[in-house]
Amino acid sequence: MSTSGKDSYHHGDLRAALLKAALELLETGSELSLREVARRAGVSSAAPYRHFADKRALESALAAEGFRELGRELSQAGVTPRTVSDIAELGVRYVEFALKRPALFCLMFGNACDDSNDERVRAATEVRGLVSTALASVFPGADASALSTAGWSLVHGLAFLHLDGKLGTGTRQEVATRVRSSIEAIFSGGSTAVGRGEPKSTRTR
Repeated sequence: MSTSGKDSYHHGDLRAALLKAALELLETGSELSLREVARRAGVSSAAPYRHFADKRALESALAAEGFRELGRELSQAGVTPRTVSDIAELGVRYVEFALKRPALFCLMFGNACDDSNDERVRAATEVRGLVSTALASVFPGADASALSTAGWSLVHGLAFLHLDGKLGTGTRQEVATRVRSSIEAIFSGGSTAVGRGEPKSTRTR
């Protein structure tokens, strides 16, 4: 890119371009650095410092983007979960996100959380809120905090067990079936019984 091209980004466009370049680097397994991000984005080596003080700030911004994307995936259905089967579908989306964005997922959860980064903390809190609301709607009488911790721990563990290859390989459908059966086994005693005293689900898979 020419020098004029390097100076052609608007303020918001530059940040978006840098984050896009950083995500591409993550996905290719390349080392993440501000200099390499600038090179990939086609801007000067000083340009990233307009938005990110250092590598840690860049990683926090990437993590925030990841949490927002995860939140969109989890809320894709646009309806409040009512059954354990609905919760299982959220778990499937969570694990699918991890398998689709493995490097980003590991960055989101593998690095120490920067509590001083409001953007990242807010995005992560919104995802926790989605999980808590979903579980509370199915189990209104339960301890919301404890149930949320248990639910997140379960799907998060499933995600990393798949990423680490500890559960073997399989098709997307096989992974989804494993996640559904695991969640239903925990939250409905091995059956597909649902919250609110409803009968067992007759949903086919």
